[in-house]
Amino acid sequence: MSLTRENAEVVALQVLGWLAGNDELLPVFQGSTGVSESDIRAGAADPAFLGSVLDFVLMDDAWVVAACDSAGLRYEMLPAARRALPGGDEVHWT
Repeated sequence: MSLTRENAEVVALQVLGWLAGNDELLPVFQGSTGVSESDIRAGAADPAFLGSVLDFVLMDDAWVVAACDSAGLRYEMLPAARRALPGGDEVHWT
């Protein structure tokens, strides 16, 4: 599955909205990235920041399931969206 960058940004914004509303996980994201609430608001317009949001959520399958279920997205949409955003190229180790 591949997404356009615009569609990937929409998916990432949905995930960011879910994350911002998650009182338990939002502080974990902020602590691991060092971003403030104002940084999050500003970052919503930055495709690279949106990629970092997806990177964070993709670290845990339970977070992926919860975010996708909340936004009505298929689970495979998150990695597809990540690949379409800056820094999301697949790494080939060979």
